[in-house]
Amino acid sequence: MITSNVDTDTFGNRVRLKELRVEHRRLDVAIAELAKNPDADQLRVSRMKKEKLRLKDLITRLESQLIPDLNA
Repeated sequence: MITSNVDTDTFGNRVRLKELRVEHRRLDVAIAELAKNPDADQLRVSRMKKEKLRLKDLITRLESQLIPDLNA
């Protein structure tokens, strides 16, 4: 049975989406833990927050690619 590139891409996107969500959640937990410590490195926290936002953008982009184009 031959699978199309669309099926393979969709599966790959779903796997990537799951990985990104896991990483986003991991960063969320790490940031929350650092926020409990008043002596935490604020530059590190800031970088982690930027990375979390970047991941959220990637997640949103992948999610929109998985929505079928109804105009097609």
